[in-house]
Amino acid sequence: MNMSNFVGMFSSVFVTVAMVAQMSGRAYAAPAPEPAQGATMRVNLGRDVTLEVVYIPPGEFKMGSTAAEKAWATGIEGGATPGTERESYEGATPRLMRVKDGFWMGRTEVSVGQFRRFADESGYVTDAEKPGGHTQVFDPDWTITAKAPPHPWISVEGKSWRDPNFAFPLQSSFPVVCVSWNDARAFCEWLTKNEREAGRLPAGLVYRLPAETEWEYACRGGRESTAFWWGDDLKDGEGRLNISAIDFLPGRNKTWPLGKAPWSDGFAFVSPVDQYKENGRNGFGLADMCGGVWEVVLDHFDPKGGHEELYVVTTNPRPVCRGGNYFDVPGNARCAVRLGLRGPTYSDSRDGFRICLGVPKG
Repeated sequence: MNMSNFVGMFSSVFVTVAMVAQMSGRAYAAPAPEPAQGATMRVNLGRDVTLEVVYIPPGEFKMGSTAAEKAWATGIEGGATPGTERESYEGATPRLMRVKDGFWMGRTEVSVGQFRRFADESGYVTDAEKPGGHTQVFDPDWTITAKAPPHPWISVEGKSWRDPNFAFPLQSSFPVVCVSWNDARAFCEWLTKNEREAGRLPAGLVYRLPAETEWEYACRGGRESTAFWWGDDLKDGEGRLNISAIDFLPGRNKTWPLGKAPWSDGFAFVSPVDQYKENGRNGFGLADMCGGVWEVVLDHFDPKGGHEELYVVTTNPRPVCRGGNYFDVPGNARCAVRLGLRGPTYSDSRDGFRICLGVPKG
């Protein structure tokens, strides 16, 4: 789509149409119709790099999970560790939540190529790249032994989104990882500034991270409350997501330890964004909402569960991440799963982000 068509589509969706008429002796302005669910726009980042967003209308869903879902997650098939407090972070029971404003969300997580475009144009330096910075990455010397921990991740300096220490070449189509909550917000601020200066961003809207309520509502894809966006049955997830499955680690004849999906998803580490195409998109048309990489959101972490309104704290901020990642067992890659990062500067080769376009929050 060329730029003039893009601007025309953007304007037809958002910009108030000046329709002046007399009603009770007063002039009024009639707003343009709300976009249709699933409407898409392609944002031009420059240098032939684009980013696609999908419209999601207001609606309701139930946030959290049932006792039965938690029991499945920590059972044989789910594979999550039983007896910990992790599942309690989802809340005691599912709670009805309302998303009052429609918004646009990235079809996929932000990719390496898209983030590179931002870094190249703005000169931005991520938290991991700053002096003394570090990030959590895979340990290439890790071996599975009876005494070794099951999580082969180490914190190192000198690694970043430019080199996440994967045992294979980085691709522009991979989701960007090793970026912090601060870095993700900086990307959104850059995109907002660029689009506003180009006259393509309507007043009152910004690019930002999604709020936690928006994220889970979007993840469920129009379903009120199920374990995954396609339903409750794990076997129906084959060919839809990238999680711990029957895939050999690079250069090894072993898979990830612990529980796993009983099929190959094609990737032991990250898969390219939207790798599974239509089969990997939920009812709203969003790809990779479960598995892939963790996605950070605007809210700070409340261990008692998520909130309908944006939740922030002034001390010890711990951003929420959602959705699970390529290393996770099935029980840790459900719609309701949520964790808190160590802080706004923390980054990890399992963590990325997805953008939202909507009314300002936070």
